[in-house]
Formats: sequence, structure tokens, C-alpha cells
Amino acid sequence: MSVPGVAESTPRERKSVRLSTVLVRGQARYPLMQGVALVLLFLYGTESIDGFASILTLRSLAVVAAFLGLAALGQTIVILIGGLDLSVPAYIAVGSVFSSQVAGAAHWSIVITLALLVVLTAAAGALTGFIADRFQVQSLVLTLGVQAIVFGILQVWLKGAINGTPPAWLGTLASPATKTFGIGIPPMVVIWAVVAVMAALTLRRTIIGRWIYATGANPRAARLALVPTTAVWMIAFATSAVGASLVGVLLSGFAGGGGLAIGNDYLFESIAAVVVGGTALVGARGDYWRTVLGTLLIVLISTILVGHGASDATEQIMFGVVILVVVFGYGRNRHLRNRI
Repeated sequence: MSVPGVAESTPRERKSVRLSTVLVRGQARYPLMQGVALVLLFLYGTESIDGFASILTLRSLAVVAAFLGLAALGQTIVILIGGLDLSVPAYIAVGSVFSSQVAGAAHWSIVITLALLVVLTAAAGALTGFIADRFQVQSLVLTLGVQAIVFGILQVWLKGAINGTPPAWLGTLASPATKTFGIGIPPMVVIWAVVAVMAALTLRRTIIGRWIYATGANPRAARLALVPTTAVWMIAFATSAVGASLVGVLLSGFAGGGGLAIGNDYLFESIAAVVVGGTALVGARGDYWRTVLGTLLIVLISTILVGHGASDATEQIMFGVVILVVVFGYGRNRHLRNRI
């Protein structure tokens, strides 16, 4: 029965509505648009840049993506609980300085160096998470302050100069030309793949993963359900700090030395990789596989821009535009805690 004054929809319109509904639901469950964009970008790069699809280029792209993907792991977890970590570049610098100064110039054992690095960065990250949750301090402001403090400590320690170089085997490990057990896959890519699988299983198949999503969805309800939300914030920021510092160790081998500015590019790129992959800044929506896709997209965009002669400033503008567009799309959705 039709209602007077209201036009009935045609079969074509109803079919269009059903199709759009399916696409929206599909995108919410799977990163369909990101997958399509990845294929289109790769095809465009292959057609517009000579040697883009060569084995050497692909190996180099995979290694660069591995560095960014590992740096974005902790950022993913922090964003899932509703936070943001701007101290990633500082911890990357810490890792690069430790590999050059402690393991290199001071000739400490790499095992002791890494153990000390992990303990210090985990403690600093956990303290950041504790303060952010216990005293309800905005993580964006807090981690910006942590970044300034860490950079200040490094400057006092180094007195303006890095005297050592990282162990030679780090350069071999991080090189795109190195094979893994005779197979033509760089070790960095294998490391990233193993970490990605472990991260995905942890987030989806363990109680810690359920705690992370519960905390990001509604901290108050999570606490009532006996989820240790403060511990979750501490674990998230400790993971981000430790992960970034280990990336710094590997980057120092890749670059042949450490430096305070070695992690600067990862400030926005780690955030961009997460949000472009489809993990929303509102918390509790997304996973690390989406970050993997976002990482590949960011690396492809950056490589294509460089291949066409774009400057660093142009790259930063593009990343900013991409982040704004994606955040606008996901930011219109209400936080889970505000839904009925």
C-alpha cells in the first residue's frame, strides 16, 4: 500500500541501496577500498616509473615498509585503546644511539645492550601509559612532552656528536640485498611477517587482545567488567616504546649509523599507516592487518611521489591530506561508548 504524497522507490533504486549497504558493511568488516587502492597504485607506479616493478625495487620497498610497519605496531595498539603516541621518533632515536654508542663505541655485548634498551624504554612507556590513564592526561600532549624530554636527555648524553657505529651484522640484517636462509626475501621482511602474525593472533585470540578492545570501546564499562584498564594502557605504551626503539636499532644498521633525526619521518607516517589502513582514531575499531595494508599504501604513495620528482615538503603535504581525508571519513562515526 502506497502512502499519498510519497513516491515509491523503483526496483533499480532499491537495488542500488542494497548494493551500497553491502559495500558499506563489507568495508566495515574488511579493508576492501585499501586493497583496491593498493593494486591501482602499484599498477600506476609500474606504468609511470621505469623499473618500479623490478625485483631490486620491490625488495627495497618491502624493507622500507617493514621498518614503517614495525614502528606502527605500537601505534596501532595505542590508537585501539583511544590514545595517540607522538614519542615514537624519540624512541627510534634512542635505539639508534644505543646501537651506535653502547654496542658500537663502548663495545658492550649486543645482548646486554638490547636488554638494557628494552628495560629502559618499557619502563618509560609504561610510566607514560600509567600517567595518561590514572590522571586522565591527554596522551597526545603527554607523549609530546615525553618526546621533548627524551630528545633533551640524548642531546646531553651525546654532547652534539655520535662517536660510534652499529655492529656490521646489523647492516647485513637490514639490507634489502640480504637473503633469508638462501631464499630471496630480505630478513627484515621475514621479521615483519612473523611480528604481524603474532600481533594479529594476540589481538584477536588472547585475553590481552580482548582487554585492549574492551578498554578502547568503553573504559568505564571495561573497569566494571574487571578489565585492568590501567595495566592495558601501560602495556600499550610500553609496547610502542620498545617497538620503536628496536626499529631504531635496525634503522641504524640500515643507515650505517645512528642519529637524533633518524626517526623524524615516522612521526606522521606511523599514524598515517594506522588510519589509512582503516583503524579509526575513536578506538576499538581495526587491527594490525589493516595497519599492514596502510603501511604498504603509504610506502607506495611516497615512492611514486619521489619517482615523479616530488620534494619532501610535497610528501608531507600529501600525507597530511591523506590523514585528514581518512580521519574525516572515520571520524563521523560515533565512539562505541556513545552508541546505544
